[in-house]
Amino acid sequence: MAEQITVTDEGATRIITMRRPEKKNTLTQGMYLAMSDAIESAQSNPAIRCLILTGRSGVFTAGNDISDFLKAATEADDGARPRNSVVFLQSLVNNTKPIIAAVDGIAIGIGMTMVVHCDYVIASTTTTFSSPYIQYGLVPDGATSLLVPHMVGHQRAFSMLVMGREMSVEQAREAGLVNQIVPPGHAVVEAQKVAREICALPADAVAVSRKLLKLPTEEIERRIGLENHCFAERMRSPEALAAFRKFFTRKLK
Repeated sequence: MAEQITVTDEGATRIITMRRPEKKNTLTQGMYLAMSDAIESAQSNPAIRCLILTGRSGVFTAGNDISDFLKAATEADDGARPRNSVVFLQSLVNNTKPIIAAVDGIAIGIGMTMVVHCDYVIASTTTTFSSPYIQYGLVPDGATSLLVPHMVGHQRAFSMLVMGREMSVEQAREAGLVNQIVPPGHAVVEAQKVAREICALPADAVAVSRKLLKLPTEEIERRIGLENHCFAERMRSPEALAAFRKFFTRKLK
Protein backbone atom coordinates (compact mmCIF):
# COMPACT_ATOMS: atom_id res chain seq x y z
CA MET A 1 0.00 0.00 0.00
CA ALA A 2 3.04 2.29 -0.11
CA GLU A 3 1.78 3.96 -3.27
CA GLN A 4 -1.78 4.44 -1.89
CA ILE A 5 -1.00 5.35 1.73
CA THR A 6 2.07 7.40 2.55
CA VAL A 7 3.32 7.95 6.09
CA THR A 8 5.72 10.82 6.70
CA ASP A 9 7.19 11.89 10.02
CA GLU A 10 8.02 15.59 10.09
CA GLY A 11 9.43 16.59 13.45
CA ALA A 12 6.98 15.38 16.08
CA THR A 13 4.10 15.05 13.61
CA ARG A 14 3.10 11.97 11.61
CA ILE A 15 1.24 12.73 8.35
CA ILE A 16 -0.91 9.90 6.96
CA THR A 17 -1.95 10.58 3.38
CA MET A 18 -4.49 8.75 1.22
CA ARG A 19 -3.29 8.58 -2.40
CA ARG A 20 -5.57 6.84 -4.87
CA PRO A 21 -6.46 9.77 -7.13
CA GLU A 22 -7.82 7.71 -10.01
CA LYS A 23 -10.55 6.47 -7.63
CA LYS A 24 -11.01 9.68 -5.63
CA ASN A 25 -9.03 8.13 -2.78
CA THR A 26 -11.66 5.43 -2.20
CA LEU A 27 -10.36 3.06 0.44
CA THR A 28 -9.40 -0.56 -0.16
CA GLN A 29 -8.98 -3.23 2.50
CA GLY A 30 -5.20 -2.85 2.32
CA MET A 31 -5.40 0.92 2.73
CA TYR A 32 -7.41 0.52 5.94
CA LEU A 33 -4.74 -1.75 7.41
CA ALA A 34 -1.92 0.55 6.33
CA MET A 35 -3.55 3.52 8.07
CA SER A 36 -4.28 1.42 11.14
CA ASP A 37 -0.62 0.37 11.32
CA ALA A 38 0.50 3.99 11.00
CA ILE A 39 -1.74 5.06 13.88
CA GLU A 40 -0.95 2.11 16.14
CA SER A 41 2.82 2.33 15.66
CA ALA A 42 2.69 5.99 16.71
CA GLN A 43 1.21 5.07 20.09
CA SER A 44 4.46 3.57 21.40
CA ASN A 45 6.69 6.20 19.77
CA PRO A 46 7.24 9.12 22.16
CA ALA A 47 8.82 11.13 19.36
CA ILE A 48 5.43 11.34 17.62
CA ARG A 49 3.26 13.87 19.42
CA CYS A 50 0.54 14.55 16.84
CA LEU A 51 -1.08 12.93 13.79
CA ILE A 52 -2.50 14.44 10.60
CA LEU A 53 -4.94 12.59 8.33
CA THR A 54 -5.25 13.93 4.80
CA GLY A 55 -5.81 13.06 1.14
CA ARG A 56 -4.09 14.05 -2.09
CA SER A 57 -5.26 15.55 -5.39
CA GLY A 58 -7.97 17.82 -4.02
CA VAL A 59 -9.92 14.96 -2.44
CA PHE A 60 -10.05 13.70 1.13
CA THR A 61 -11.76 10.40 0.33
CA ALA A 62 -14.89 9.26 -1.48
CA GLY A 63 -15.22 6.53 1.16
CA ASN A 64 -15.20 2.77 0.93
CA ASP A 65 -14.69 1.11 -2.45
CA ILE A 66 -18.20 -0.08 -3.38
CA SER A 67 -16.72 -3.15 -5.09
CA ASP A 68 -15.54 -4.29 -1.65
CA PHE A 69 -19.09 -3.92 -0.32
CA LEU A 70 -20.47 -6.05 -3.14
CA LYS A 71 -17.74 -8.65 -2.67
CA ALA A 72 -18.37 -8.87 1.08
CA ALA A 73 -22.12 -9.08 0.53
CA THR A 74 -21.88 -12.04 -1.85
CA GLU A 75 -19.09 -14.08 -0.22
CA ALA A 76 -19.38 -16.51 2.68
CA ASP A 77 -19.61 -14.66 5.98
CA ASP A 78 -16.56 -14.82 8.24
CA GLY A 79 -18.10 -13.43 11.39
CA ALA A 80 -14.99 -14.20 13.45
CA ARG A 81 -12.91 -11.64 11.54
CA PRO A 82 -13.81 -7.93 11.69
CA ARG A 83 -13.83 -5.91 8.50
CA ASN A 84 -10.58 -4.03 7.93
CA SER A 85 -12.50 -0.77 8.11
CA VAL A 86 -13.54 -1.71 11.66
CA VAL A 87 -9.92 -2.49 12.56
CA PHE A 88 -9.00 0.98 11.30
CA LEU A 89 -11.84 2.64 13.23
CA GLN A 90 -10.77 0.87 16.42
CA SER A 91 -7.28 2.28 15.89
CA LEU A 92 -8.80 5.76 15.69
CA VAL A 93 -10.86 5.22 18.82
CA ASN A 94 -7.92 3.87 20.85
CA ASN A 95 -5.48 6.50 19.59
CA THR A 96 -4.19 8.59 22.51
CA LYS A 97 -2.48 11.36 20.55
CA PRO A 98 -4.04 14.53 19.12
CA ILE A 99 -5.18 13.94 15.56
CA ILE A 100 -5.90 16.63 12.98
CA ALA A 101 -7.95 16.22 9.80
CA ALA A 102 -6.70 18.24 6.82
CA VAL A 103 -9.67 17.98 4.44
CA ASP A 104 -9.47 19.28 0.88
CA GLY A 105 -12.49 18.29 -1.21
CA ILE A 106 -15.08 15.58 -0.65
CA ALA A 107 -15.29 13.55 2.57
CA ILE A 108 -17.85 10.83 1.95
CA GLY A 109 -18.98 7.91 4.12
CA ILE A 110 -16.08 6.70 6.22
CA GLY A 111 -14.27 9.87 5.13
CA MET A 112 -16.74 11.86 7.20
CA THR A 113 -16.48 9.25 9.96
CA MET A 114 -12.72 9.81 10.19
CA VAL A 115 -13.25 13.55 10.57
CA VAL A 116 -15.72 13.02 13.42
CA HIS A 117 -13.02 11.12 15.34
CA CYS A 118 -10.41 13.85 14.89
CA ASP A 119 -9.63 16.51 17.50
CA TYR A 120 -9.15 19.46 15.16
CA VAL A 121 -10.47 19.86 11.61
CA ILE A 122 -9.16 22.14 8.87
CA ALA A 123 -11.12 22.11 5.61
CA SER A 124 -10.82 23.92 2.32
CA THR A 125 -13.59 25.96 0.71
CA THR A 126 -14.21 23.10 -1.74
CA THR A 127 -14.92 20.59 1.04
CA THR A 128 -18.26 18.85 1.48
CA PHE A 129 -19.27 16.16 3.95
CA SER A 130 -21.78 13.39 3.36
CA SER A 131 -22.73 9.99 4.75
CA PRO A 132 -24.87 8.33 2.06
CA TYR A 133 -25.00 4.83 3.57
CA ILE A 134 -28.79 4.89 3.59
CA GLN A 135 -28.79 5.20 -0.22
CA TYR A 136 -27.10 1.78 -0.34
CA GLY A 137 -29.50 0.22 2.14
CA LEU A 138 -26.88 0.41 4.91
CA VAL A 139 -26.56 2.12 8.30
CA PRO A 140 -24.09 4.57 9.89
CA ASP A 141 -20.68 3.27 10.97
CA GLY A 142 -17.76 4.13 13.23
CA ALA A 143 -20.01 5.25 16.12
CA THR A 144 -21.29 8.16 14.03
CA SER A 145 -24.80 7.33 15.25
CA LEU A 146 -23.50 8.21 18.73
CA LEU A 147 -20.95 10.94 18.01
CA VAL A 148 -22.66 13.03 15.34
CA PRO A 149 -25.87 13.71 17.34
CA HIS A 150 -23.66 14.45 20.35
CA MET A 151 -21.71 17.02 18.30
CA VAL A 152 -24.33 18.66 16.10
CA GLY A 153 -27.72 17.72 17.56
CA HIS A 154 -30.32 15.16 16.55
CA GLN A 155 -31.90 17.13 13.72
CA ARG A 156 -28.66 17.81 11.83
CA ALA A 157 -27.54 14.23 12.46
CA PHE A 158 -30.82 12.88 11.07
CA SER A 159 -30.43 15.01 7.95
CA MET A 160 -26.92 13.66 7.34
CA LEU A 161 -27.05 10.07 8.57
CA VAL A 162 -30.62 9.06 7.70
CA MET A 163 -31.55 11.36 4.81
CA GLY A 164 -28.01 11.31 3.40
CA ARG A 165 -27.92 15.07 2.81
CA GLU A 166 -24.62 16.75 2.04
CA MET A 167 -23.18 19.37 4.39
CA SER A 168 -21.16 22.27 3.00
CA VAL A 169 -17.97 23.38 4.71
CA GLU A 170 -19.69 26.52 5.99
CA GLN A 171 -22.54 24.46 7.42
CA ALA A 172 -19.98 22.09 8.98
CA ARG A 173 -18.20 24.98 10.68
CA GLU A 174 -21.50 26.37 11.95
CA ALA A 175 -22.39 22.90 13.27
CA GLY A 176 -19.04 22.59 15.07
CA LEU A 177 -17.47 19.87 12.88
CA VAL A 178 -14.85 22.21 11.35
CA ASN A 179 -12.44 24.56 13.14
CA GLN A 180 -10.92 26.43 10.20
CA ILE A 181 -11.75 27.03 6.55
CA VAL A 182 -8.82 27.64 4.22
CA PRO A 183 -8.28 28.07 0.45
CA PRO A 184 -7.92 24.89 -1.65
CA GLY A 185 -4.48 23.32 -1.34
CA HIS A 186 -3.73 24.93 2.04
CA ALA A 187 -5.26 22.41 4.47
CA VAL A 188 -2.09 20.40 5.13
CA VAL A 189 0.10 23.48 5.60
CA GLU A 190 -2.35 24.89 8.13
CA ALA A 191 -2.64 21.51 9.84
CA GLN A 192 1.14 21.41 10.25
CA LYS A 193 0.99 24.83 11.95
CA VAL A 194 -1.68 23.59 14.36
CA ALA A 195 0.33 20.41 15.00
CA ARG A 196 3.40 22.46 15.91
CA GLU A 197 1.26 24.50 18.32
CA ILE A 198 -0.03 21.32 19.97
CA CYS A 199 3.44 19.74 20.10
CA ALA A 200 4.75 22.78 21.98
CA LEU A 201 2.34 22.10 24.85
CA PRO A 202 3.12 19.75 27.79
CA ALA A 203 2.53 16.25 26.37
CA ASP A 204 1.02 14.60 29.46
CA ALA A 205 -1.33 17.51 30.14
CA VAL A 206 -2.52 17.39 26.53
CA ALA A 207 -3.13 13.63 26.71
CA VAL A 208 -5.13 13.82 29.95
CA SER A 209 -7.14 16.84 28.82
CA ARG A 210 -7.92 15.23 25.46
CA LYS A 211 -9.21 12.11 27.21
CA LEU A 212 -11.42 14.20 29.50
CA LEU A 213 -13.00 15.92 26.49
CA LYS A 214 -13.95 12.70 24.71
CA LEU A 215 -16.77 10.27 25.38
CA PRO A 216 -15.54 7.09 27.14
CA THR A 217 -13.71 4.75 24.78
CA GLU A 218 -15.77 1.79 26.00
CA GLU A 219 -19.01 3.54 25.05
CA ILE A 220 -17.73 4.35 21.57
CA GLU A 221 -16.48 0.78 21.03
CA ARG A 222 -19.85 -0.63 22.10
CA ARG A 223 -21.61 1.55 19.55
CA ILE A 224 -19.15 0.52 16.82
CA GLY A 225 -19.92 -3.11 17.66
CA LEU A 226 -23.67 -2.52 17.45
CA GLU A 227 -23.37 -0.61 14.17
CA ASN A 228 -21.09 -3.26 12.71
CA HIS A 229 -23.63 -5.98 13.54
CA CYS A 230 -26.42 -3.99 11.85
CA PHE A 231 -24.13 -3.06 8.95
CA ALA A 232 -23.25 -6.71 8.27
CA GLU A 233 -26.91 -7.69 8.27
CA ARG A 234 -27.89 -4.81 6.00
CA MET A 235 -25.03 -5.47 3.57
CA ARG A 236 -26.60 -8.81 2.63
CA SER A 237 -30.11 -7.41 2.37
CA PRO A 238 -31.95 -7.31 -0.98
CA GLU A 239 -32.03 -3.50 -0.72
CA ALA A 240 -28.26 -3.24 -0.40
CA LEU A 241 -27.45 -5.79 -3.10
CA ALA A 242 -29.76 -4.00 -5.52
CA ALA A 243 -28.15 -0.64 -4.68
CA PHE A 244 -24.60 -1.98 -5.18
CA ARG A 245 -25.49 -3.48 -8.57
CA LYS A 246 -27.29 -0.31 -9.62
CA PHE A 247 -24.14 1.67 -8.77
CA PHE A 248 -22.01 -0.44 -11.11
CA THR A 249 -24.65 -0.47 -13.84
CA ARG A 250 -24.76 3.32 -13.72
CA LYS A 251 -20.98 3.53 -13.94
CA LEU A 252 -20.92 1.35 -17.07
CA LYS A 253 -23.34 3.60 -18.95
